[in-house]
Amino acid sequence: MQILHLGDRNEGVAEIRRILASLGLIANTDPGTEDLYDESTETAVRAFQQRRGLTIDGKVGPESYRALQGARWRLGDRNIAHNASQQLVGDDVAELQRHLLEIGYNTGRTDGHFGPTTARALQSFQRDMGLLADGVCGPVTLRALRQIEAKRVVGGRPQMLRELMAVADSGPHLLGKRIVIDPGHGGDDLGVVNGDVCEADIVWDLATRLEGRLTALGVTTWLTRGRSSTTDDSARAAFANEQSADLVLSLHVDAAPSPRANGVATYYYGAGEVSSTIGERFADLVQREVVARTGMLDDRIHPKSWTMLVMTTMPTVRLELGYLSSPVDLPRLVDTTFRDRVAEGLLAAIQRLYLPREQDPPTGVWKIPEFVS
Repeated sequence: MQILHLGDRNEGVAEIRRILASLGLIANTDPGTEDLYDESTETAVRAFQQRRGLTIDGKVGPESYRALQGARWRLGDRNIAHNASQQLVGDDVAELQRHLLEIGYNTGRTDGHFGPTTARALQSFQRDMGLLADGVCGPVTLRALRQIEAKRVVGGRPQMLRELMAVADSGPHLLGKRIVIDPGHGGDDLGVVNGDVCEADIVWDLATRLEGRLTALGVTTWLTRGRSSTTDDSARAAFANEQSADLVLSLHVDAAPSPRANGVATYYYGAGEVSSTIGERFADLVQREVVARTGMLDDRIHPKSWTMLVMTTMPTVRLELGYLSSPVDLPRLVDTTFRDRVAEGLLAAIQRLYLPREQDPPTGVWKIPEFVS
């Protein structure tokens, strides 16, 4: 789609302004500005992006557009059901997921995507209520949900225990785990570039170093792209879901207008009050291990609702390993010894995620073979 930004004037902008007005983020009453992407529109878009855990740039690209479209819907506005060819997305779906979770049905992640797990949870609820178990949330099902409103367990994070138990039940060893490594960009998409150094090459090299280490420990691994190919984030997420992976690790490198920007940051799924418990734990381990082993500036972990984080059904984190625009980070990123240290840190973070807390070793000081039996 065309990216909408300051100064644009068309029907697409008018649609965006109508949605922003319905959310109370902009006044859409000034005559002559209904289809103008003015400064008030940019400010409203930035506020929406911040609220939804998106990249805050004041522009409406594919991710922001999808989020805005989803924000239009409230539970009861339409019938909602699973569609395998085109998954239904919206705030009404997220509200349905929250209702079902709070009365004990496992919908998976509260992400506003009506996938097969949500469909199964809805059908289970319908059967338990003596309704037609068609997996469609229409007026009859909605009335049943509202009738048992008092039985909801309000507050907290109902999915947290399920996520924690799934990791504990999988055991402490890496043997048999299924992990997808996602080297960003690729093919004609080089990512960020500085001279003859590009993001796509750096993260490909790092991904293959990590893949080799994981495979040696009996982990089944997949890469989301080849050395000279690429695909979009939606396809990468769908690939990970098809493999029923236990974890996804997405690798990227950043850049900024200022050469002073440097350091490493890690991102996990989170939007508003909803987040992935295990994703947050995994992101924290990745961040701590990489910082401890490389000495890079700690830019901390952050919740985001980027496509790769939202559309994967398993814990997923995105590592932004430094800035190619930084005179501090660039020499490190092109150093193969540095990338080996990062790969070791990522391997340690993956293993630590599965260890019981009482066996969890200190950050940055141990090697995997010490714990393999």
